[in-house]
Amino acid sequence: MAKIKNVVLVHGAFADGSSWAEVIVRLQALGYTVTAVQNPLTSLADDVAATRRVLKRQDGPVVLVGHSWGGAVITEAGTDPNVAALVYVSALAPDQGEAVMDLQRHGPPSPGMQGAKPDADGLLWFDPGAYHDALAADVHPERAQLLAATQQPVAGRCFAEKLSGAAWRDKPSWYLLSQDDRALAPELQSWMAQRMKASVVTVTSSHMSLISHADDVVRLVERAAQAG
Repeated sequence: MAKIKNVVLVHGAFADGSSWAEVIVRLQALGYTVTAVQNPLTSLADDVAATRRVLKRQDGPVVLVGHSWGGAVITEAGTDPNVAALVYVSALAPDQGEAVMDLQRHGPPSPGMQGAKPDADGLLWFDPGAYHDALAADVHPERAQLLAATQQPVAGRCFAEKLSGAAWRDKPSWYLLSQDDRALAPELQSWMAQRMKASVVTVTSSHMSLISHADDVVRLVERAAQAG
């Protein structure tokens, strides 16, 4: 029996909370109370605030899970006292005083991110025609089309905002590393996981491992919940 029954899921850029659908139904079937945050993706502070609103509603300790950009969000929001463990899924993990863009020097360029284009308001959208190949090559094409259709744009300034805290410095962390990721270099994922001293599980997956490897994500969340 898991020590922690509450799981909060934080999505990444070019997505929304529904990107966690495959993980949610599996965790619910195992008896977990699951909530997916809807990030506004307008700033790091806004996304952290949205996550903390959800954390306040939990009735006990929480496993906080982030995918992609959501990793930066849980790194700061995870300093809340009710967060007992952190799970990173192909996710960014800056340190205190560091911005996501500062991480780029620790890994090679990510060719898949060429599909991100700004609109007239300066918000970044991912080209729907490139979404499947760049972000979700091992996801069923129809599911990838749904992801592209429900994506939320992200403000470019999010990636330049420095974190005021890093929960992984004080809390146990787990990392699901995607070997075939074209949006977040596997080399950078490995470097971040090692810096965090996270427990690492590696999968042969695209960036959208939360869908194509939902079972692996759930097993990692269970490990975090049982350890907590």
